[in-house]
Amino acid sequence: MAVQEARHGSETGVHEGGCTCGDCPHGAREGHRRAVAAFLLKRDEFAAGQGLPAAVAHSVSASRQWVSEELTQSAEIVAERGRAEGDAWLARLWSRTAFTVWAAVIVLLLVQALTAIGAGWTSARTAGLLAALLTAGALTAASWLHRARGGALAPVIGEDNRLSTSRAVAVSWVLFVAYAVLVLVGRLAAASAPAERDALLSGFDLARGAGVVTVLAVVCGIAVLVRRVVGLRVLGQRLQKVRADRPRAADLLTDDAGRGTFADIQYVVISTVALLFAAVRLARRPDQLPDLPWGLAVLVLISAATYVAGKYAEGGRPVILSVVRAREAGDLDAPIRTGDDIEIRGAGFVPPGAQGADRLSRMTVRVGPVHVHVPLVPVTGGFSNPTDAVLTVPVPADVEPGRVEVQVITAAGVETNRYAIDVTD
Repeated sequence: MAVQEARHGSETGVHEGGCTCGDCPHGAREGHRRAVAAFLLKRDEFAAGQGLPAAVAHSVSASRQWVSEELTQSAEIVAERGRAEGDAWLARLWSRTAFTVWAAVIVLLLVQALTAIGAGWTSARTAGLLAALLTAGALTAASWLHRARGGALAPVIGEDNRLSTSRAVAVSWVLFVAYAVLVLVGRLAAASAPAERDALLSGFDLARGAGVVTVLAVVCGIAVLVRRVVGLRVLGQRLQKVRADRPRAADLLTDDAGRGTFADIQYVVISTVALLFAAVRLARRPDQLPDLPWGLAVLVLISAATYVAGKYAEGGRPVILSVVRAREAGDLDAPIRTGDDIEIRGAGFVPPGAQGADRLSRMTVRVGPVHVHVPLVPVTGGFSNPTDAVLTVPVPADVEPGRVEVQVITAAGVETNRYAIDVTD
């Protein structure tokens, strides 16, 4: 259906995806969907050999270049629509996060009301509800102030426009500890007897909440450390990063390419379990900081260390392993000459998250002093060139015969090693 709409999209005559009205069916999301459908239709038509003009159909190299340029222009439209959709999505996110926060407050109120049947309403329930209202109010204010950057989720969105796992875990622990402290402050303000106030003050003793304080310090330190590590690895060209159109919840459990990663998954799962345990302890003992057992705290620390080790181990610089003359069936064996296609074999040519045509079209190969843009070769469902391990480009006529160095520049701007080849007359 999306492809059919792309065929007849020009017949509608309204909006064409440029409108960003919240209630408009032709808004940014619809515009991006139509652009994607049009691109997929064009790519599959070119893969089937359709749509080529007669002026270039006689030449393999000319038709390949023409198809690549057409797909590149169409991919740039898709990327533009995707960025517009991402901006519109972020602008709407603040109200959704605020609604979620206040929905959680209502759920807490209902749970407290149900559990108070028979047991009666206590000052601890009042303190918990007031702490939730204060926390929700602060988050709502933060959402409004950062409404253009995702509302309350702005602190956990990384520089690559993805949700950061380390920041999300750290923010969760910070919010929980702040809520626990507010509960104790509320109870302390309502306490009248000196003995009750002394008991509440003793609930702040480090011996009571040493496990929670240790976990909080470690996860916050890891959030800062991981940002520093990733930044240095990107600047040192040991890690390739491309910007996403918008953050997604799956970013917490996957890498930039959308594949699930063990380090992230185990960190989120174990931290969530520890948070649930601490929340239950706070509900049972609202007169002190949650006493997280050292066994569970150490488990969280081991999980955090695994996460950091995974960040150090991921990525790597792209590398050229070999360069050979591309040979089609029936061609004679020969040395590399200007105008021939060369096949560059290696690893890491396509950074994670750069599988889209707009990213692939940015890949460049430096052949001597000449920069050659890698042509997009479509096949049904994707592209046969470029790939993560193999690139095929022509040797330009401006390259002088002799010893020439070849170097690949990826969509993330990272350069590979230089590989020398011999170009003959």
